[in-house]
Amino acid sequence: MVKDKAPRLFGTNGVRGVVNGTIDAQFAARMGLAFAVSLRRRFGRARVKIGTDTRLSSEMLKSAVVSGLLSGGAEVVDIGMCPSPSIQYSVGNDMDCNGGVIITASHNPPQFNGIKCISADGTEMAREEEEDIERLFFSDISGADWTETGNFFVEEGANNSYMDAILSATDVEAIKKRKFRVIIDCSNGAASCTSPYILEKLGCIVISLNCHPDGLFPGHMSEPTEENLRDTAGVVASLGADIGIAHDGDADRTVFIDENGTYVSGNVSLSIFAKYEVALAIKSGIERPVVVTAIDSSSAVEDVVSEEGGVVRHTKIGSPVVARVMMRDGAVFGGEGNGGTIFSSLHYFRDGAMSAAKMLEIMATTGKKLSELAAEIPVYYQAKGSVDYSSLLKGRGVEAMSEIKNRFMGKLENSIENDLHLSFSVIGKKTIDGIKLYVESRGSCKNWVLVRPSGTEPIIRVASEACDQETAERLVSEIGVFALSIMKKI
Repeated sequence: MVKDKAPRLFGTNGVRGVVNGTIDAQFAARMGLAFAVSLRRRFGRARVKIGTDTRLSSEMLKSAVVSGLLSGGAEVVDIGMCPSPSIQYSVGNDMDCNGGVIITASHNPPQFNGIKCISADGTEMAREEEEDIERLFFSDISGADWTETGNFFVEEGANNSYMDAILSATDVEAIKKRKFRVIIDCSNGAASCTSPYILEKLGCIVISLNCHPDGLFPGHMSEPTEENLRDTAGVVASLGADIGIAHDGDADRTVFIDENGTYVSGNVSLSIFAKYEVALAIKSGIERPVVVTAIDSSSAVEDVVSEEGGVVRHTKIGSPVVARVMMRDGAVFGGEGNGGTIFSSLHYFRDGAMSAAKMLEIMATTGKKLSELAAEIPVYYQAKGSVDYSSLLKGRGVEAMSEIKNRFMGKLENSIENDLHLSFSVIGKKTIDGIKLYVESRGSCKNWVLVRPSGTEPIIRVASEACDQETAERLVSEIGVFALSIMKKI
């Protein structure tokens, strides 16, 4: 196996870029070839399933990746247009398959697309697997002998199997009894093929918005933010729906709107799920159930999990990291505050449809409205900022970014110990991913600020959470100014 260090291609969730700009057919074909060679070197064979979201460029990039995979000697199974979790479920539940590829750029604008490589168990690849592909991509590799080039197959029914799996892991009868009136917004993405039908099978009265596949995203951009979902929220309120459900472009994430048309943040829904899953686990006899979440998730998750008798473990940011710690520690639930949740009762990857079904299950079994469930979660306020260091790159690429980030973080940690002067006393620190400082607060509320370099952009991100909005914004401002002063010295 090639051991040399190679430039980084993979970000937090696959390789993404502007189509026919930073990511084109030639790039995609070489990525497919590198993936095939990596699998064959590790397993002696390669059988890969591939699917796409709804983007206009998905078929083009899929064809190019397939070409590279076949050239590298892989068998390729095309399962068509599917949500990302449907593709991952199909890969993980096929004993003959040892890899998968998703053509998606998730929530990015329509001119973007990407390539996400999947492990044999359906989870997103570990960093060491990605590094092997990167080394091969930048090395002098070539296709297999003509007698060993791969075969191509088409498989239908992946989405049907996936929908059945969601229903099997959900209390269908409890939901059916409630006959929920649901607004589903698929953002013109891949959930259009699955989520409305799952909701119908759950006995819901389904009103669909933006549920026809369209890679131009005519309804709204595919990121399910509060701003993008204003019209959807209005429909929920005006039609007297019980809940609004919205996915991002590839449907591995879900956000919710309550019966009043109020947007429910990802951190609040994450906390609702964590509270419910821990309570179920304790009822089943599990002592101190584990919930795993990223270091930038709200302290509300810790608050509700502790109150229910569970324990929270923090990880670096990124769902693949969260998933692997969940598997390692036997966690009952995990996720991040962006609407990406992982229910270990089904599988270890983010699943937007599973999130939707589980929220309906919680509402059905507790008899509570979504607004009432949200009101049980402690209230925190958040703020965000960033420091741009692109001018320091001077035309250099990924290696320069890595060098600058490492120097910055080294100086930051030393400076925090000696030179940081905040309006608040620092009472704790975590260095799981970047540097997270806990500062003085009142009562059980927790104030914190996190400084972390972006993995894909020349940006230092600053995020905070506090008992009030003013404190949150002041923490971001003060740390942002401090970070900028350090960056100027590099």
